[in-house]
Amino acid sequence: MDDETIVALYLCRDQAALTQTADKYGCRLRALANSIVEDELTAQECENDTYLEAWHSIPPHEPRTYLFPFLARITRHIALDCCRKRSRVRRSAIMEELTQEMEACIPAPNDTADQVDGILLGQSITAYLRTLPEDQRNVFLRRYWYLDSVAAISRRFGFSQSKVKSILFRSRTGLRNHLIKEGYLL
Repeated sequence: MDDETIVALYLCRDQAALTQTADKYGCRLRALANSIVEDELTAQECENDTYLEAWHSIPPHEPRTYLFPFLARITRHIALDCCRKRSRVRRSAIMEELTQEMEACIPAPNDTADQVDGILLGQSITAYLRTLPEDQRNVFLRRYWYLDSVAAISRRFGFSQSKVKSILFRSRTGLRNHLIKEGYLL
């Protein structure tokens, strides 16, 4: 079936448009999505979401002469959104890991007074970081501020991964001791 006929089915709100679209372009749309998300099941979901979005977009659009590019654009945006969501999930997992590493060093604020003390805590952490040699301070900041992986830090500074882990462990231990000396209950 040609594109103009398929678009006419969409305009008539005939569900056969979805079947015809899937028959004609399904494999290509799934391949496009798979090249972005690199997961077959997610690519199938992206393909199905494309059909739904096309259903909602035709009308007002009438892509009679450019149906595949129209569908491919929709698929690409959906697949990129999936990648962004996946990235957020990974980032939140990284945040959870980093939070657990730092929980032993930094007390969590529970009330307004603790939140005010948070400013003083920040100043105390800054003072501690200034006592570290520059390379150790940079490793600490790359890990806990910029959320770099140990492998990325290792490549960036030319250290072995075990050296980076050692620097981070010693820095956390030093921070913990510094905060205890400052009167923070950990």
